[in-house]
Amino acid sequence: MALALRLAAYELLRAEGGEPILLLDDVFAELDTARRRALAAVASTAEQVLITAAVDEDIPADWDATRITVTMTDGETGRQSGIR
Repeated sequence: MALALRLAAYELLRAEGGEPILLLDDVFAELDTARRRALAAVASTAEQVLITAAVDEDIPADWDATRITVTMTDGETGRQSGIR
């Protein structure tokens, strides 16, 4: 339901002439294959898409995208995050 509302708001903003950024927070993990393909089709028409995923394999492999991986390490000064 939350995803449907987010996509409806996105489409409404596009219909009004804007090019909103489509933000998707770990949505692919909850979808079956058919719904993943449908969401990927919608996302492929967006000017900009930001997606988070807990598992890299949740993001469609055929997307031409920049992937940023956030890592966590325990160091002497405590837990630190890094990107690669």
